[in-house]
Amino acid sequence: MSETLPLRLVLASASPARRKLLQAAGIEPDVLVSGVDESLVVTDRAEELCLELARLKAQAVLTRLSPGAGQRTLVIGCDSVLAFDGEILGKPADPADATERWLRMRGRSGVLHSGHCLIDVSAGRRAEAVGSTIVHFADISDDEIAAYVASGEPLAVAGAFTIDGLGGPFVERIEGDPGTVVGLSMPLLRRLLAELDLRITDLWTKVAPGGQSVEPLGNVRS
Repeated sequence: MSETLPLRLVLASASPARRKLLQAAGIEPDVLVSGVDESLVVTDRAEELCLELARLKAQAVLTRLSPGAGQRTLVIGCDSVLAFDGEILGKPADPADATERWLRMRGRSGVLHSGHCLIDVSAGRRAEAVGSTIVHFADISDDEIAAYVASGEPLAVAGAFTIDGLGGPFVERIEGDPGTVVGLSMPLLRRLLAELDLRITDLWTKVAPGGQSVEPLGNVRS
């Protein structure tokens, strides 16, 4: 008979937005920042770049893990880039770069790609995929661009925008999963888990009042 084991998810990202997406879906991840130098990967294909960076982040965290006995550990690495005008846009280099991007992007569209690499540490298996969503930017004014760049938010995110923060009003609409734009697609994560013979419900947790402890709601069979 197979043993029922608690399931642990490690998020290889410092992104608070990715963590909030997981928490909103009933999943309380451990967070371990990968420290990967993103400049090491060079390619002119946005999908290839974000997936390779997601792999590197997951692998970097994997090498630092010490899985506990009686626990099944997963690592999820993610990376996002914006494909716009034939270019691959990650985080802006500085405020001037963010301003120049928004002057070009306003009133136009781009494709946000997010790579996902999920590793089942205990089983030695991996599932990965890229989620892509079309983003239609509002035709915002110079003053709005200046105020947004001055907020600092565009400097911390791929493509120099968010939809879950100050940048939300500057995106007219999207075609695809909004989680992809934020940086982690929950429907895609569910499909990757299924490839590893797991259910997303196995990751559901119940947080006690005050968020001090986490009680697993789902279990997985080894």
